[in-house]
Amino acid sequence: MLRISDISFAIEGRPLFEGASATIPTGHKVGLVGPNGAGKTTLFRIIRGEFALEGGSISVPERAKIGGVAQEVPSSETSLLDTVLAADTERSALLAEAETATDPARIADVQMRLADIDAWSAEGRASSILKGLGFDAAEQLMPCSAFSGGWRMRVALAGVLFAQPDILLLDEPTNYLDLEGALWLETYLAKYPHTVVIISHDRGLLNRAVGHILHLEGRKLTLWAGGYDQFAKARAEQRAIQTAAAKKQDLRRAHLQSFVDRFKAKASKAKQAQSRVKMLEKMETITPPEEAAKRVFTFPEPEEMSPPIVNVEGADVGYDGTPVLRKLNLRIDQDDRIALLGKNGQGKSTLSKLLSGRLDAMAGRVVMSSKLRIGYFAQHQVDELFIDETPLDHIKRLRPDEGQARLRARLAGFGLGADQADTLVAKLSGGQKARLSLLLATLDAPHMLILDEPTNHLDIESREALVEALTAYSGAVILVSHDMHLLSMVADRLWLVKDGGVAPYNDDLDAYRKLLLTNDAPLKNKDKAAAKPAKPKVTKDQLTAMKTDVRKCEERLEKLNVMGDKLAKKLADPTLYEDGKAGEAEVWQKKYAEVRTALDRAEALWVAASEKLEAASKRV
Repeated sequence: MLRISDISFAIEGRPLFEGASATIPTGHKVGLVGPNGAGKTTLFRIIRGEFALEGGSISVPERAKIGGVAQEVPSSETSLLDTVLAADTERSALLAEAETATDPARIADVQMRLADIDAWSAEGRASSILKGLGFDAAEQLMPCSAFSGGWRMRVALAGVLFAQPDILLLDEPTNYLDLEGALWLETYLAKYPHTVVIISHDRGLLNRAVGHILHLEGRKLTLWAGGYDQFAKARAEQRAIQTAAAKKQDLRRAHLQSFVDRFKAKASKAKQAQSRVKMLEKMETITPPEEAAKRVFTFPEPEEMSPPIVNVEGADVGYDGTPVLRKLNLRIDQDDRIALLGKNGQGKSTLSKLLSGRLDAMAGRVVMSSKLRIGYFAQHQVDELFIDETPLDHIKRLRPDEGQARLRARLAGFGLGADQADTLVAKLSGGQKARLSLLLATLDAPHMLILDEPTNHLDIESREALVEALTAYSGAVILVSHDMHLLSMVADRLWLVKDGGVAPYNDDLDAYRKLLLTNDAPLKNKDKAAAKPAKPKVTKDQLTAMKTDVRKCEERLEKLNVMGDKLAKKLADPTLYEDGKAGEAEVWQKKYAEVRTALDRAEALWVAASEKLEAASKRV
C-alpha cells in the first residue's frame, strides 16, 4: 500500500502540506482533487522522491515500481511501437540477456521470468494501447519524429500504461487526449491491475474510473470512498455539520465568558469564575469550514448583431493546397451553442481556424459581418504567454490607456486576484495561466467565442464557473472539448466532423459516447437516420400538456427547495447536537440527504420536460 504519514512540505516559504496523512490500499483507483495550486503535482513529485520532505514520511511496498508521464517522448526515428515496447525496461533487459546468456541455469531463470511478465504477448498489448490512444496500425510503425508534441505525449502515456508500474501516477492525462481517447482511458484505468492515483478535473472520469477520492484542502489529505459525485455530496453534508458544531461552541464559549465577566470581581463567585476560565482555556476550538474561494469568469457582453453572423457557402479548407474539409455549408447565429464532435485528425481544429479567420477558404466563400469580433482560445496559446511578465503586464499591453484599478478589476473577473496579478506567469499554476488566456481571448467582447479544449488545467470549481459564464454569455459559442460535462451543459447543437465534411449530429452526447465505445459500428445507421422524414407536427393540445408538465416540475422543485432550506436551518441549530440528541441529529441528516436526492431527480425531470417542450415548440 501507499502510506503518506504526517508529511510537511513548503515551496519558497509557502506551506503546501502540514501534518497530512493518507493510506491508499494496494490495487485501489484513486482520484486526487483539489484547487489549482494546492500542491497536487508536488505531491506526485514527493512520492517519486524528487523532493525531500521537511517532516513525515512516505512508504511504498518494497521493490514496487512507481510510474508516471514525466515528459513527452523525444523526437527520434524509433517507431511508436518500439518506443512503447522499450518502456518496459525489465522486459528489454531480459530479452537482451536471453540473447547472450550461456549459463543453463540463468537461461532458465530468464525464460521463466519472461513467461511470468507475459513478454511474448507484449507487442499485441502495446499495439492495443496505442490504438486506444488514437494511433492506427500504419502510424504505429512511423517514427516519433513524424508526430507533434501533443501526439508524442500520447506515446509517453502509452509507454507507462504498457510498463504497468505497481503505483501509476497520472497528472491530468486527458489534457492531451480527444474525447475518444479520454473515454478509452476511463475504461482502461477501471481494469488496471495495480494501484492508480490520477489527478483529474474530469467529472466523468472521476465517477466511472476510480473508487475513491483523495481530497487536498487546507494542506491536509482526506480519503473519501466512492466517485466524485458521492464525494461532493458527503463533503457538503460534513461541512454543514461542522458549521453547526462551530456555532454551538461559539454559544457555549460566549455563555462561559459572560459568567466570568459578571462574577470575577465577586469573592463569593471567584472560584467558580476561575474554573470557567480554565474551561475556556482547555476548550479545543472547532473551526468552521472556510468558504471555497468563488471561482469566476466574467465575459464582457457584445452588442447584438443581425443573423446570421457567419455564413459558409460551398467552402473547401485545408493546408498547402490540399483540402481537409470540402463543400461546407454552415450558418451560425449569435445565440448558437455548437459542439464540434469527431475523432482527432478529422478537421475540428481546421474548421475552428476557418471560422476564426486564421485560415482562408480554398474554394467557396465565408461571409461575415464587417463588425464581427471573434474570440479564439486554443491550448497552445497558454504556452505562448510571456513567462517573465505578470498578468497585469499582459493586459496592460492590450489596454494601455486604462488605469490600474480597471485592469485589476478585469483580472479579478477571471479569478486572478491581487497576488496573482503581480506574480510572474512562470510561477502561476496551469489553471491560472488558462484563466489569463481566456481573459485575453474575450477582452474585446467578441460576438463569437471559439474554444478549443478550454477546460485543460482548470479545477472542477473553475469548470463549473466556466459553464455558468458561457450560459450567461450572449454571443455564439463553438466548443471543442473532451469534457462531456461541459458539452452537455453548454451545447444545444452538435456538429459531426467526419470524412471531409461537417453535418448536424441528430442524436445526443450519450449516444455519441456509446458510439465511440463501440468503435463506430452504428455510425452509418445514424447517418441514414438523418435522412428520414421530419417528425410530425405537434398539436396545440399536446403543447399545452407539455407546458403543464413543465409547470408541475417547477412547482415540485420549489416545494423541495423550501423543504431543503427548512431542514438546513434545523441542522444548523446548535441545540440539535447537545448530549443525548445524537439519534435525533442523525434522523434529520438522513431526511436532508433524502430531500437532496429528490431534488436532483426533480431537476432532471424538469430539464427533460423543458427540452421536450422546446423541441416540440419548433414543430407546431
